[in-house]
Amino acid sequence: MADISEPALATALSKVHSILPDAPRLEIIKCDVSKESDVEATVKHLDSWGGVDIMFNNAGIMHSDDADAIDTPEKIWDLTHNINVKGVWFGSKHAVLSMRRHEKKVGSIVNTASVVALVGSATPQLAYTASKGAVLAMTRELAIVHAKEGFRFNALCPAPLNTALLQDWLGDDAAKRHRREIHFPSGRFGEAIEQAQAVLFLASDESSFVNGTDFVVDGGMTRAYVTSQGPATQPPANFAR
Repeated sequence: MADISEPALATALSKVHSILPDAPRLEIIKCDVSKESDVEATVKHLDSWGGVDIMFNNAGIMHSDDADAIDTPEKIWDLTHNINVKGVWFGSKHAVLSMRRHEKKVGSIVNTASVVALVGSATPQLAYTASKGAVLAMTRELAIVHAKEGFRFNALCPAPLNTALLQDWLGDDAAKRHRREIHFPSGRFGEAIEQAQAVLFLASDESSFVNGTDFVVDGGMTRAYVTSQGPATQPPANFAR
């Protein structure tokens, strides 16, 4: 596992060990994905593992100062794209180089995009939205370029997830929460475990003929017009809790 935050890595490592105390091999490494040298070093660290088989490019930000075309500061645009777009580019590039170096015949790269790359929003985070659209386009092209090497590329498009970050942002503002929840046919946000299962499928050989997709995991949000009334469905158990 790689992340820019060492405390977050330590927490994640502890969480995994609490769930899988006998995990055979697990390492953490600090990595700033906006710096190619960091990404290259992280991937080369896996040479002792036999190189990369699966890469999940999941690092990203949505800055609180991200707004519309008028009010988004240029520095926020650049910061967002350095992490969300260049980070995915660097991760994809060095995954391919590792797979070639180790003469892999198959490999899977999953890049995190978002449903905001597919639908518009009247509560804009323009730099974030544009960055996720770039991830979709880049992933499609990479999928075609590397298909005959056996390297698959797919973009995960999650809807908003029930994370601590989202809940802190929504707070006790019932109207703010309702404005978003009403678009989900199930009446609830997605859970992290529901995204993780999608990534697991895309990473596995079971998805060997799935390539270049915008893999949407949104509970039907992007297919909905008017949603039904009534209580929300129950979410699945989640290891993050």
